[in-house]
Amino acid sequence: MPVQRGGQTMKKIVECVPNFSEGRDKKVIEAIVSAIEKGGAQVLDVDMGFATNRTVVTMAGELEAVEESAFLGIKTACELIDMRRHKGEHPRVGACDVCPFVPIEGVTMQDCIEMARRVGKRVGEELKVPVFLYAEAATAPERRKLEWIREGEYEGLRKRLLEPNFKPDFGPQEMNEKSGACIIGAREFLIAYNINLNTKQKVLASRIAVKLREAGGIARDPDQEPLVGPDGLPIKVRGLFQDLKAVGWFIEEYGIAQVSINVTNYRKTPLHLIYEETKRIANDMGVEVTGSEIVGLVPKEALLSSARFYLRRQGVSGAMPENELIHIAIKSLGLNDAKPFDAFAKVIEYRLDAKKGEGLSRKSLREFCDQVSSDSPVPGGGSVAATSLALGCALGAMALNISVAKEKDFEKKMELEDIARWFQDAKAEALRLCEEDSEAFRMVLEARKKGNEAVANAVRTATLVPLGVLKLANECAVRLAEARERCFRGCISDLGVALAMCEASAKGALLNVLINLPEMQDKTKALEIKKEAEATYASVHATANNASDWVLEKISQ
Repeated sequence: MPVQRGGQTMKKIVECVPNFSEGRDKKVIEAIVSAIEKGGAQVLDVDMGFATNRTVVTMAGELEAVEESAFLGIKTACELIDMRRHKGEHPRVGACDVCPFVPIEGVTMQDCIEMARRVGKRVGEELKVPVFLYAEAATAPERRKLEWIREGEYEGLRKRLLEPNFKPDFGPQEMNEKSGACIIGAREFLIAYNINLNTKQKVLASRIAVKLREAGGIARDPDQEPLVGPDGLPIKVRGLFQDLKAVGWFIEEYGIAQVSINVTNYRKTPLHLIYEETKRIANDMGVEVTGSEIVGLVPKEALLSSARFYLRRQGVSGAMPENELIHIAIKSLGLNDAKPFDAFAKVIEYRLDAKKGEGLSRKSLREFCDQVSSDSPVPGGGSVAATSLALGCALGAMALNISVAKEKDFEKKMELEDIARWFQDAKAEALRLCEEDSEAFRMVLEARKKGNEAVANAVRTATLVPLGVLKLANECAVRLAEARERCFRGCISDLGVALAMCEASAKGALLNVLINLPEMQDKTKALEIKKEAEATYASVHATANNASDWVLEKISQ
């Protein structure tokens, strides 16, 4: 069961990667990027290609912002790019050739499909451009593939639009001479992943690639001669992994051959399985894998799942802190082999974290305590309450992680690890609430300079944040109480301290809710919040006290 977020609603992060048919005129691309930024999305990368005469823009952000930014980018491209004059090496059908939406955090594939449909509808209706939905958003099996929609490219588009089975999903079924057509869809995150070999032989890398990729290749005997079937034709075999494309090549910059891989669904085909299979196949050929590299950006979860795989293989819990998991993934996959891997530059969620290194939760314990002890009202009791809860969650995760290492039964190990992972997520949420509480109180201080309405809105937010801490503390107390019988005996006292921290945080959060209520204009709502807060604290108090009595009894035996 996922951790419920307190305070404000959960972020919904989407990536969008529109490809524009212009790679030579910087002013045009600058105008498109400026339009995208006005929509509220964060532009992470702009890759202009002269030979292809094509630019790939990578943006990400909250769902609504990315949706608006995508439309504004397409609109500007249609205004500034004239496809009648476009020449380039890459296949294309329009000014914005393709625009996929990719789920990153708090967003489902269905969310991205619906985004594609909404943007497609606007492009078709407002810009009068034929729109075709592809990949997961496709409305017919053949439309899942870009190649089918792009067949004939821009030059053949007029003729294809006359075909009955080539009716656009949105927009007119007629040629837009200037802008062509636009392909919009939803897909999983594509990871460009290269595995390094201790050889310069491209042919060896290519043989490994054939065995890995979904399409496979020609079967060969031990002497690498093609195997022929009864019909005299070469026998083809499929590769090991779905959602994987691969080739072998030689990289002069590194002086080695690589298996160059595109992973189109990292959830089904995780990096660690690809890496381990590549090592096995290479070893059979007398080749060593020395490491790997990620080209471009990578979702955080792709690295976290790989780290958990390697930790579990050691018999260690995979429910470790996030920074430790990232470190394990980098080491285990050899991501520093060819050049240094900077997680803050490569992991998309970290790139989006504009405040990294600035927030309260990033400070050392001494810095945080010093800031609390100053004459500034921020951070105050609300942030301290949330931090107490984070420490309680951290202790709970520690006790359960140690219990995982002591447990012999695999299924029970995994059950304990799942609970420990929940506490790691709860710890992250408590730290987020610590930041949010301070920000909410700053908003109250600013609002008091502006007037009553601004104060009412700010106070409501400042009340809901500690209410979120209370709710999370209640969940944590319940889970700690449930885990007590399964916890390794040597960690029972730690579990008891975790329970005490949960109750302390709940009491602190309750006080912060109560002190804000008199300033709320909606007295009915204020009364509802008061009743909910008091009832939630009573639940935490009862659960923590009961479980703490059990802990005291056990350690006294």
